[in-house]
Amino acid sequence: MRLLVLSKYGRLGASSRLRSYQYLPYFERMGIEAHVHSLLDDAYLRALYVKKRDLRSIFRGYLARIGKLFSARSFDAVYMEKEALPWLPAMLELGVLPAKVRLAVDYDDAIFHTYDQHASGVVRRLLGGKLDRLMRRADLVTAGSRYLMERAQQAGSRNVEWVPTVVDFERYSIVPRTPSNELVIGWIGSPSTAHYLRLVSEPLAALCRDRPMRCVAIGARQDQLSGTPFTALPWNEETEVALLQSLDIGIMPLHDEAWERGKCGYKLIQYMACGVPVLASPVGENCNIVQHGQNGYLASTPAEWAVRLQQLIDDAQLRRQCGEAGRKRVEAEYCLQVQGPRLSSLVLRLADRRMD
Repeated sequence: MRLLVLSKYGRLGASSRLRSYQYLPYFERMGIEAHVHSLLDDAYLRALYVKKRDLRSIFRGYLARIGKLFSARSFDAVYMEKEALPWLPAMLELGVLPAKVRLAVDYDDAIFHTYDQHASGVVRRLLGGKLDRLMRRADLVTAGSRYLMERAQQAGSRNVEWVPTVVDFERYSIVPRTPSNELVIGWIGSPSTAHYLRLVSEPLAALCRDRPMRCVAIGARQDQLSGTPFTALPWNEETEVALLQSLDIGIMPLHDEAWERGKCGYKLIQYMACGVPVLASPVGENCNIVQHGQNGYLASTPAEWAVRLQQLIDDAQLRRQCGEAGRKRVEAEYCLQVQGPRLSSLVLRLADRRMD
């Protein structure tokens, strides 16, 4: 089977790395010859993270992407991350894509809300239904959360599958914590999501005044954390697991709004894979990943965050029990070793349908 994989970014982009690139070895083992084309490269993302937009990279990327869509007829199927041409109408995207090509579309964010909840009425009219049209056209929609699945089903997609955003279980392990009076509470993400930390900065700051604690934000910029108890730590793919293993508690605060309800809770899965207990806002997929009182806790208000944090801080045995339960859940459901063969089989069925 020849598969054209249309990712949004190169490996530096978390969504592309986790939803496309890490599955390539499994595709190969199942006889799928995958050809990957990223719309925007790593250089574009590096510039974006320091608030610079490289318009030339965007222009080059779009021209190359249009060429790839025209060439799709030489493949058995296309596996597309979100959309092929962001901010362009569905009629153009679907018009360039050959009508008989089997199509799988993957979502790990409520990207449709970028358009249908845009402040501009023009954008809402032109693009508000774009993703719905793509999902209806697709022979397979894979979605990382129940919220995204429901949207695909409402759009009229004939074949919707839940595929969580997962970790490579072989890269993650529990490392016994060296006894210390200083606990480490941590978060992992990117500069685009660091603003959520302000939701819990007040209860964490209060706790830090009363006991030796350290709060770290892996992947955030230090200038984003002014006025919070967090210290920024640089992220890279080689060191992220070691940094996560150094945490005593992993957190995921979120607003309870439409965009956040589509998130797939990947950072929770990373914490759990390292045997770290989790504390999260009860929003979207978080409610399915966190088994309240078993592998961690859910907390809505600053007062609830303070209570649950203190509960975990004060009880080392509870942290161990939650961490062990979380790791077992990841091994059973949220790891590449489980989802890799499953997604490969779903993709292979697209070729079978083409032969029918």
